[in-house]
Amino acid sequence: MSVPSDRKYSKDHEWLMLDGDTATVGITEFAAAQLGDIVFVELPEVGATFPAGQSFGVVESTKTASDVFYPVSGKVLAVNDALVDAPELVNQDPYGKGWFIKIQCANNAELDALLDANAYASLI
Repeated sequence: MSVPSDRKYSKDHEWLMLDGDTATVGITEFAAAQLGDIVFVELPEVGATFPAGQSFGVVESTKTASDVFYPVSGKVLAVNDALVDAPELVNQDPYGKGWFIKIQCANNAELDALLDANAYASLI
């Protein structure tokens, strides 16, 4: 299972890749594998703001439904509309085309609470 080193990870299995103060967020390959075949993804509206740890969406698979959580506080700048018609992208490319949202980080200090790739690999 791959754990890219250019990202931060939550204990809830979300990943975050920072570019300036904009972060792309998705779920990890481990989470996607645990869920099984993903059949539906519910994402927030652009402009929505959430605190770290709050649910921002739902992923449904053939096995279960699971909430997805904000790894840091922020405002939604973009959502991956491709997941509406092709939720399987999360299984096929969780670290690329299967991203969920782009957010503007409200507090970069919250990034320190996230795991690096080695710590996340140890967790899973």
